[in-house]
Amino acid sequence: MGRRAKEPLRALTDEERGYLEQMSRASSAPAVEVLRAKVLLHVVAGTGYREAAQAEGRRSGEAVARLVRRFNQTGIEALEPRHGGGPQPVYGTKERERILAEVRRQPDRELDGSASWSLSTLQRTLRQAPDGLPTVSREIILSTLHEAGWSWQRDRSWCETGKVLRKRKAGTVEVTDPDTAAKKT
Repeated sequence: MGRRAKEPLRALTDEERGYLEQMSRASSAPAVEVLRAKVLLHVVAGTGYREAAQAEGRRSGEAVARLVRRFNQTGIEALEPRHGGGPQPVYGTKERERILAEVRRQPDRELDGSASWSLSTLQRTLRQAPDGLPTVSREIILSTLHEAGWSWQRDRSWCETGKVLRKRKAGTVEVTDPDTAAKKT
């Protein structure tokens, strides 16, 4: 028998218990979340931290103690993985919106030196703008565009995924596919 836990698991609500049981049986959920749900259910059943870890093929009772502490503080959100290390993201929503605003703007041949945006021209324009981003990299621009649903087309231009211009009797209209997010995953 191990030593007494410094911070025991708090009493679960019915919703939390139901969610943990559902998540422990899920086959399409991320494996780390399923494992954490199973470990927490072992702890709820009265198993020690080390035994709960070993029951799920892990070695560290300390990791279970940290999971229990985090679950006591945040609840179900403790199942989701946090930032996995490395440098913290530098650009927030404001900077990402600045990148998207620039790509939505039609480039000026004289000012920008191109008739269509490439990663290099976007990077140069964003770095030189007075309200721009002086250290932005092409990788950040690319990931921002992909996260926002933009894709690189054969005609060497960027296009928002799920939006298309259609000719109608009343003129040209922009049609948005409501299932765009579902089709991406």
